[in-house]
Amino acid sequence: MPLSTVLVEDSITIRENLIPALEELADAEVVGVAETATEAVALLEDLGDAWQLAVVDLFLREGSGLTVLRAGQDRRPHQRMVVLTNYPTPEMRRRCAELRADALFDKSRELDLFFDWCKGIAP
Repeated sequence: MPLSTVLVEDSITIRENLIPALEELADAEVVGVAETATEAVALLEDLGDAWQLAVVDLFLREGSGLTVLRAGQDRRPHQRMVVLTNYPTPEMRRRCAELRADALFDKSRELDLFFDWCKGIAP
């Protein structure tokens, strides 16, 4: 069964490449996409417990991925939130961990690790 995934990413180029890669390499089905923090929070709320993975970028067209992580702190045990960013600084890693992100990966250097991690949480 595919991993029901929400993608929070404002770059159309990254979305167009990441969605098929998630489907092929991580057995994920993207059930929703959001470009802003407000859209992402509303989407996750609307989906309730129907999503299993949220892939969140930190810098969005409006708002921050940190806002999305904050809104997802009370998620159910089967729901994971992972940050995929170009800014994996120690400070961002710390802040994401404080907001209960399950992992953080560098978009430019850790995609293989990211896909392996996703495969590891698949039901």
